[in-house]
Amino acid sequence: MALKLGILGIDHGHIFGMLAGMMAEGATCAQYWTDGPAVTEAKFNATHPGVTGVADRRAVLESDVDMILIAAVPEDRAALAIEAMEAGKDVMVDKPGCTTLEQLQAIRDCVARTGRIWSVNFSERFQVRAAAKASELVAEGVVGRVVQVVTLAPHKQNLKTRPDWYFRRERYGGILCDIGSHQIDQVLHYTGSTEATIAHALVENTTHPEYPGFQDFGEATLVGNRGHGYVRLDWFTPDGLPTWGDGRLFILGTEGSIECRKYTEIGQPHRTDNLYLVNGTENLHIDCRDVALLYFARLTADVQDRTETAGRQAHSFLTMELAIRAQMKAEGDA
Repeated sequence: MALKLGILGIDHGHIFGMLAGMMAEGATCAQYWTDGPAVTEAKFNATHPGVTGVADRRAVLESDVDMILIAAVPEDRAALAIEAMEAGKDVMVDKPGCTTLEQLQAIRDCVARTGRIWSVNFSERFQVRAAAKASELVAEGVVGRVVQVVTLAPHKQNLKTRPDWYFRRERYGGILCDIGSHQIDQVLHYTGSTEATIAHALVENTTHPEYPGFQDFGEATLVGNRGHGYVRLDWFTPDGLPTWGDGRLFILGTEGSIECRKYTEIGQPHRTDNLYLVNGTENLHIDCRDVALLYFARLTADVQDRTETAGRQAHSFLTMELAIRAQMKAEGDA
């Protein structure tokens, strides 16, 4: 049975990948709502002319949709997700799924009360083929037990194209909560950790004092119950790079290591999804551009079967809790 979708918020460009991924699994979408003008709206309407904008979000909430996609301003995502789940809908939300511990607790309570799915789309893992291949290799044990994961997530600023909320700390949640949630997800996933603490966290505005709420650098160190991690986020990608950032993933195992150069190869012809594997018998470059991405198919099945194959609910909760706690620690609040 094809799923019916609705949308609450198109403020972040990740909505395009979220909707396209679900439509590739046969889902349909008839309506979207956004809270005022969104910088993505003209492109969204051109890309999806059959999805109609509505002035009142109740039109989406009261329709017969199965799942609601949310890519609103990060501060607003928790309230919209709770509203959707209370209306009997499952939710896929862009990262970060929430921005405060109070919001996260309200979401936990709502999931427990309603039995709905709250899936945070950590697209740097779910929608990256090299990351998917790394998951396969780790599961097969080709690098032994994972000891540490390092993720580097540089971004281009493109400040002239950014809406006002990108510069307001309370609206986007801070760099470790926002971009960092992607990276913390990967540390937990590849190490298999179900518990972790934040040993170190730092954020700063290095280059733009005119935007006091903006953070262009962040880092954190995690100590997990099955492995450790270091994450670094920044907005320093130079214009010479042919894409938005040279995202890297390093997985250190007891019997080998994996490096993913996700989005490009510096100094080489532009090519995405590169994986490098070294262990006791192999020294390989693996082209991952044809590796299957399973998140959207699994989430579709989860909605239909009430399962957790796309990702454990506990994992989404833990990832967001750690991202928020890292942000708080970096800002001296924890």
